[in-house]
Parts: sequence; C-alpha cells; structure tokens
Amino acid sequence: MERAPELKRLAIVGAGAWGTALAIVLAPRFQRIRLWSYESDLAARIRARRENDLYLPGARIPHNVEATANLAEALEDAAIVVGAMPSHAARDLWSRMSAHLEPSMALVSASKGLERETLLRISQVIEEVTGETFRTRVAVLSGPSFAPEVARGDPAALAIASADEQLTATIQTAFSGPTLRLYRNADPVGVELGAALKNVIAIGAGICYGLGLGGNTLAALVTRGLAEITRLAVALGARASTLAGLAGLGDLVLTCTGALSRNRSLGIELARGRSLEEILAARRTVAEGVNTCRAALALADRCGMELPICRQVHAVLFEGKPPREAVRELMDRSLKEE
Repeated sequence: MERAPELKRLAIVGAGAWGTALAIVLAPRFQRIRLWSYESDLAARIRARRENDLYLPGARIPHNVEATANLAEALEDAAIVVGAMPSHAARDLWSRMSAHLEPSMALVSASKGLERETLLRISQVIEEVTGETFRTRVAVLSGPSFAPEVARGDPAALAIASADEQLTATIQTAFSGPTLRLYRNADPVGVELGAALKNVIAIGAGICYGLGLGGNTLAALVTRGLAEITRLAVALGARASTLAGLAGLGDLVLTCTGALSRNRSLGIELARGRSLEEILAARRTVAEGVNTCRAALALADRCGMELPICRQVHAVLFEGKPPREAVRELMDRSLKEE
C-alpha cells in the first residue's frame, strides 16, 4: 500500500507507551513523525538513544521520528495530529494545541477514557476546545492493542471512527500497513465508550484473578461486563454492533485477560490487599479505569440505569469494600433473564 503523497507528516502528542508505539509502527508510512513529550529530558533521551526508556524500554524508535517537548514544533506542517495523552490531560493539551492547528489537519483521539468532571468523551472535549472549524475533522482510534506488541510488529487491528466517512477512509489508508490494519466505523460514540468502559471491567477481572478464581468466573464477568457496557453505550447513542467489534468485545477480552493490562494488574493488587492509594503511588503509568469507574456510574445514574459490576468495582476502589465480598454480592443479586 503506497503512502498517500499529501500525508507526509504526522504529529503524535503524548510520548507514553501508546504514543511511542504508534510512532514506531507508523514510521514507515510517513516521511516525518514528530512525537511530543511532556518531559523535556525524555525527549532529549529519545533523540540521543532512539529509545523511550521511561515508558517503552527496549523498543527501537526509527530515525524519522523526531522527539520534542515543544508543542508548536510538534504540530508544525502536520497533516494528521494524534492525541495519545491520558484522558485527564486531554482538555489542557488540546486547548494548548488549538492555537497551532490548521483547518486542513485531521485530528485523531487515541485516548481511552472519559473526562471525569464533565463526563464527556475525549472527542467531545476536542470539539469543545478547538471550535467549529474542526467539528467534522475529529476521528477516534481504538481497539485491542498492547503498546509493546504493536511496537515489536505483532499484527494488530483497530477501529477508526468518525461521522465523516471521507475522514475515516483517509486515516485508514494512511495508517494501515503490514502489521497494523484499520477498519472504518461510523459510530465514534460506541468506539469511545467501549474503549473507556472496558477498563472498569478489566479491574474487576484482575480482582477475580487475584482472588484465585478460575475461567468460569472470568468468562461470566467478561460476558456480563459486555452487557453492561453495551446497555450504557446504546443509551448514550451508540450502536450495539460496535460493542461486538474491535473497540468493544475485542478490547474488552484483551484487557481482561492480558498480562500487560494496567487495569487488570491494578485489580490483582487490590485483591491481594493493597490499597488504591498505595498502588497508584508506586506507578508511573495511568490505569484509566479508576477515573472512568466514577464517570460510568455518573452516566448510568443520569440514564436511570444499573451497572452492577461497575458498582462493585467502585465499592472496592473507593469505599473500602473487601474484594471477595463484592464478588459475593454480585452472585447474590436477584435472579434475572439474560
């Protein structure tokens, strides 16, 4: 597949594991990629050593990936701008970026979370801070994708979603290559909610694993977790079919079962008796499911909907409920039809 001649320059804002992995896998597709890092010393080390030793150690970064801590420099002449920052940083960063964006640019959100204070999806945050000019220029990228596996070239498939079919087709062509395949999707609401809400269920999966519970329990949790995600997403305007796809079921299965899942590992540590504060204090990386759990329940309350698994995960995270008691309460709920 040939590189589109008009899309030679890519900007990725966020040099965490995911942003760095995207820079590596997309490097053959673009003449130049600029990778923005919050930490100026990290940007300097990436330039010198061709490695992100902080968030993705051991993965070689190609020479056409230029690391910088200057936002204006990162965005200069970019055809596509990818936001790969944690969701809690999205509003501030996109606000700072807005002064440097050109109307011709395509904007892609690769953040997997919800804004805690407003309950907005990140694409909605982008549209708020960038204004009317970019209302039809925002797409969302999500799917089952652990950064180290993407960086080393393991085949992966993601969904690219926007209400603008031409925009998704353009990004699909620009990003797809030998190890990364994108599928177009016209339901950004479903893609973003699937990406965010699966992290909450993954914390529950980690709790089950940490308690020593087996495959039966995990299968039940994933299945009923998908039902919760789908109910809430559809109530908020998503298509049920999206949640059965890459950004829904695909990402949910990976995050609930994969050893590289940050949210799953957090659940494991909770089940083994560590407090949330202790776990978070020892981590450099973000487990999006912690903040998303609060947002999910607030959205469910707004819709008049019950989310039993999310409710119990919240109780373990923030109310001091013992993990084993949370599992028992889920099993003791009134009996229902599937």
